[in-house]
Amino acid sequence: MGTTQLETVPEPKYWHLKTVLSEALDSEFSVGEVLPNERELAARFGVARATLRQALEQLELEGRLQRRRGVGTTVAPPRVGVAVEPVRHTWPGAAGDDWQPVDAVESQTVPAAVARLLELTPDERVHIVHRSRVTHGQPVAAEQLYVPARCVPGAAAGVAVDAPARARVVLRELQQLELEGQDRAVELGSARADDARELDRLPGAPVLVVTTRYFAGGRTAAVAVSTYRADTCRLTFGDNEAETGVTALAS
Repeated sequence: MGTTQLETVPEPKYWHLKTVLSEALDSEFSVGEVLPNERELAARFGVARATLRQALEQLELEGRLQRRRGVGTTVAPPRVGVAVEPVRHTWPGAAGDDWQPVDAVESQTVPAAVARLLELTPDERVHIVHRSRVTHGQPVAAEQLYVPARCVPGAAAGVAVDAPARARVVLRELQQLELEGQDRAVELGSARADDARELDRLPGAPVLVVTTRYFAGGRTAAVAVSTYRADTCRLTFGDNEAETGVTALAS
């Protein structure tokens, strides 16, 4: 078996530029300050704009920068810890859950990956509950909770006129089930147009996608797909409440 000569591979130009920019952010710019435009930055550091964009995107992913509509690229403030996920095993909407219900609809159309997790039959109807997470007045996460209608037969989400009330109906009915457990997966993704608009991000911006399955009656009773701003949130998991949660930055 041959050896991989990674040490001989030169550092990518954008990665070196990212380091230089990071040092400049620490020494020359203050939190919230708008950076010069790409043309000026590229000229200052003697790089192509494509190289500059790669470096800026990496710094945004690391939470050092924020790109905001109508403002430009600004220096991100330090992260502020915000507990989001309770360690206790409870249904969404239970006491202590600070996600805010936005709306709920009943549909036969769900993402294929969610349909597989829920083991849906063709044309089976599903309640889709939309929730949001806000801290310090700023949105940091959006969630779609998928609940098969068969699991909550008492949920009449379409009866309530008020949108948040429709969501609360489904959540209340879901909590009548005995929760047997849950599991969670985290992956890096890109913001879809709807999520980007709600989270005040640009479409395609990096996000953290947390998929949670809730089990009852020996099968998956609900699936939550939560989208967090990757530039402001750091997910941590542990065995006690002090170690489990999400830290987020209010921008």
